[in-house]
Amino acid sequence: MARIIVTNNVTLDGVMQAPGRADEDRRGGFEHGGWALPYNDDVMGRVMGESMAGTGSLLLGRRTYQDFHAFWPQQTGNPFTEVLNKTQKYVVSTTLDEPLPWENSTLIPGDVVAAVSKLKQQPGKDIAVLGSGELIQTLARQDLVDQYTLLIHPVLLESGRRLFPDGGTFASLRLADTVTTTTGVMIATYQPARTHPAHSRR
Repeated sequence: MARIIVTNNVTLDGVMQAPGRADEDRRGGFEHGGWALPYNDDVMGRVMGESMAGTGSLLLGRRTYQDFHAFWPQQTGNPFTEVLNKTQKYVVSTTLDEPLPWENSTLIPGDVVAAVSKLKQQPGKDIAVLGSGELIQTLARQDLVDQYTLLIHPVLLESGRRLFPDGGTFASLRLADTVTTTTGVMIATYQPARTHPAHSRR
């Protein structure tokens, strides 16, 4: 059975919006794009590389998919572009049509909960969710997320879209692992504190 692994950069106050570039996501007048870049180091690169090696496929929302496709295929001299190109990508969208422009991409146009539940039943490696805040919130409400790997950056933005906004679903998590980078980023791995394989909540 495959696991759904959420991996995201977040600030200390929970903001996930536009960590990589100034123009990545300006919704809501957001002006702090690229806030994660100063904190990259070799430790983070190693941990993320190991994480990608255990990934069998990606599950992405439309906005994240289009942003990744516009950026990564044109990049060279990094360990991620070839992996992203070759990895199977499942894209959740009600507005896109197939064929999708990036190789190894499959559209999920309908009931995302049913589709993801079916994907989880397949044997194989983990299914990673990157970015895709609205998709993550949908999966979390249905108890479909098996692990959160959060790169918690020592910065406060006080504005921006948060990974866990108000009105979300209660969940009890347990800390499974932590790694601290040389720049003060805590890479924390959390797993739902489920009481039995049926995934009931405490």
